[in-house]
Amino acid sequence: MGDCRFSIIVVCLNAGSKLEQTIDSIRKQTYDTYEILIKDGGSTDGSIEALFAQEKDSKRLKLIQEKDGGIYEAMNQAVLHAVGDYVLFLNCGDSFAADDVLQRTAAYIQDDPGKGIYYGDTFWEQTGVTAMAPKSITPFICYRNIPCHQACFYERTLFAEKSYDPVYRIRADYDHFLWCVLKKGISPAYMGFTVASYEGGGFSETKKNRKKSKVEHKKITAGYLSKKQLICYRAYMVCSLAPLRRWMAESKTFSGLYQKLKKRWYG
Repeated sequence: MGDCRFSIIVVCLNAGSKLEQTIDSIRKQTYDTYEILIKDGGSTDGSIEALFAQEKDSKRLKLIQEKDGGIYEAMNQAVLHAVGDYVLFLNCGDSFAADDVLQRTAAYIQDDPGKGIYYGDTFWEQTGVTAMAPKSITPFICYRNIPCHQACFYERTLFAEKSYDPVYRIRADYDHFLWCVLKKGISPAYMGFTVASYEGGGFSETKKNRKKSKVEHKKITAGYLSKKQLICYRAYMVCSLAPLRRWMAESKTFSGLYQKLKKRWYG
């Protein structure tokens, strides 16, 4: 299939040194058929100027400066400028887990083409533990816990058919993933290695936004899953002590144990 081209999109607004940290992670990739799109919402902290003042590979890096109504609208704007076959969104402060992530992803796509979405595991910096993604995406997984978007490579054309819906302030990426799988019929491929290092503690994880996230989750799942599925999945989450499991997953003390049990379960 020839070289696979990647578009790595970084959305920022007054990100400070985190912007350069994320860009450096991309620059270190051993696979060089990629572009970096920086979508800036109007930074005034000097981070954009500082980055481009020492940027040596300006042809690879594109700066998009437009007003936007939030992170998902910014992502939509950036995708319109992308030319890669596959798109990955890497937030400021996040990074690739290793220097050969793009190399391994391109090789996997070449060996197993046409899946639409390719995903892997995510290293959580706050707990120091790698969270294993599910090996297959079922309707229950769509309800329960999809892979982190930082670890998902999307075929760019999927966004031409449906962009992120900015109505959802916290879970527009979740809505888009469910559309891809449950409406479009995409069968995402699990690559079996760690793609991204996730900083954590972001916009979606504040106490206020976690409440909004629950509301959006309920609305989104009602649009893709049957009433019978929703009743069964909710009952399972209650019986399997979902709040306790989430607490363990986010605990520095118990996250390692939880991920070991999760890996065994998925295996």
